[in-house]
Amino acid sequence: MTSSLHHRRTRIVATLGPASSSREVILSLAEAGVNVFRLNFSHGSHEDHADRHAAIREAEARVGRPLGILADLQGPKLRVGVFENGPVFLKEGQSFRMDLDRTPGNETRVCLPHPEIISAAQPGSHLLLDDGKMKLRVVAVSEGVLDTKVVVGGKLSERKGVNVPDVTLPIPALTEKDRRDFDFALSLGVDFVALSFVQRPEDVQEARDIADGRAWIVTKLEKPQAMEALEPIVRLSDAIMVARGDLGVELPPEEVPVAQKRAIAEARRQCKPVIVATQMLESMIESPTPTRAEVSDVSNAVYDGADAVMLSAESAAGRYPLESVEIMARIASRVEQDDEWRARMDKVRFTPEDTIQDAIAQAAWQVSCTLQAKAIAAHTKGGRGALIMARERPHCPILALTPDINVARRLCVVWGTFPHVTEHERTAYGIEELAAPAAELAKTLHFCVKNDRVLVLAGRPYGHAGSTNTLRIVTA
Repeated sequence: MTSSLHHRRTRIVATLGPASSSREVILSLAEAGVNVFRLNFSHGSHEDHADRHAAIREAEARVGRPLGILADLQGPKLRVGVFENGPVFLKEGQSFRMDLDRTPGNETRVCLPHPEIISAAQPGSHLLLDDGKMKLRVVAVSEGVLDTKVVVGGKLSERKGVNVPDVTLPIPALTEKDRRDFDFALSLGVDFVALSFVQRPEDVQEARDIADGRAWIVTKLEKPQAMEALEPIVRLSDAIMVARGDLGVELPPEEVPVAQKRAIAEARRQCKPVIVATQMLESMIESPTPTRAEVSDVSNAVYDGADAVMLSAESAAGRYPLESVEIMARIASRVEQDDEWRARMDKVRFTPEDTIQDAIAQAAWQVSCTLQAKAIAAHTKGGRGALIMARERPHCPILALTPDINVARRLCVVWGTFPHVTEHERTAYGIEELAAPAAELAKTLHFCVKNDRVLVLAGRPYGHAGSTNTLRIVTA
């Protein structure tokens, strides 16, 4: 049998960047356990991303298992203008004006080249500058002008970011740059497209219309407004990312863990994968080992049942990208050997929908526990059957068998699911013809040994999406 690292349920997403763009490093990261690679379109050219995409596909062929590729769009970046004489220092209690005048700013004013903010803000609204390091309160609004009072001061440099946590801004989630990047990412054939700064369900629907089934839409939760509309946003998304960086700027820090747990629970309830991201092993940008607090942070996401945990700068620009992946895999694998982790997965289970697929998945969970099955082989055309089975958090791994490589790559982000591309797509197969080969494959892939029990899920007739209606128990 292979090690527990190979059969780790929690998936790992790793961001590529200057520290991890060579073919050798990408292959080593895949071999260390990365399931999905993230291309951050906030940085790099289209040529850079195309080269990394090709390198991932080469690594996929080398490691012999599907790898997902996620294109993360930048989204609308709100920034202040420039200053005449370099950075200024804002003092608590002072007045500070923000306006549409493009003239370089000074200690008393600066250009805010976003009329949407000025038109939406009201007296009492707050503006956060430079990732929340400074805080302004709006005291008056006039034509093209916000007069503010400095609540928390500090050094303000030009083009620093602006967050408006308590206002829903009338701006689209997709900028013109995002639309160009979106089209390019789809032309590459990425498996996921992540949306930044989503505020409304309509933002997700717009992206779904553009993707038109060519990629899964991953909605990043980083605005309080998105948390307020969590249920409909999750419903329209294919997957969710808890992006704790900007979410932690716009929400009080003590609210972020609560939001994270809410998002994980809601996503699991709706059978949608959820990724926990940002600063998970931040110190490993410079250090070969993480802090104990970071290890606990990753562990807590695993205990909560997150489908995936993500590395950002740790793997993109840090000194230890490979070590970051290795330690993240070790943390997740260790937690998954804990009886308390198993008890939590069993405790948080949801009432199935009134569908045959849901009923079969719930039955498979019970049967697999009773018989101590070593694997559940789920034949799936579009991936839905594997998603429903994964929501149950079974005690044994899910071997997702699909004839579609694109479906297999998308399932790389799903908890406990090990996608494998089958060589056939005939529709004449019955469960009898599917069961024995599935058990043999589970044995070949080291999920079980001879005489172990394996559950096989399939639909009759075979090959129709959403038709899982049969459960068969076989002996390997």
